Amino acid sequence: MKISIGNDHAGTDYKFAIVELLQSKGIEVENYGTDSHSSVDYPDFVHPVAKDVVAKKSDFGILICGSANGVAMTANKYQEIRAGLCWTKEIVELIRQHNNANILCIPARYTAIPQALQMVETFLSTEFEGGRHQNRVNKIPAC
Repeated sequence: MKISIGNDHAGTDYKFAIVELLQSKGIEVENYGTDSHSSVDYPDFVHPVAKDVVAKKSDFGILICGSANGVAMTANKYQEIRAGLCWTKEIVELIRQHNNANILCIPARYTAIPQALQMVETFLSTEFEGGRHQNRVNKIPAC
């Protein structure tokens, strides 16, 4: 499995912890995020992650910024992307089960690192249910 990850300055510490977790599981990580706490523009780190997922260079993406709204909005501009903003593992389960989300967006200012790590674990271990949800997912890129 390969995961592409991106973050702005608010998500740097989260990114380091998530990368460590993923690598400990033998998951390959493509890091597009900043390694600094200096202010940067989050879209610069979202586009490469979304492009990797669209091109199937990565199985999934993870994006982290202060509120996760900006990264989610940017990623969801790509028709093939279903990026979900989550702050609990229960929401993560639903974005995978019902929406077949392929990018997890984590709000660093509203979650703790241990919570974020649980969300990543949940994201990777939860399967899409398909069935009635598949028809709904098929309608997402209609515009």
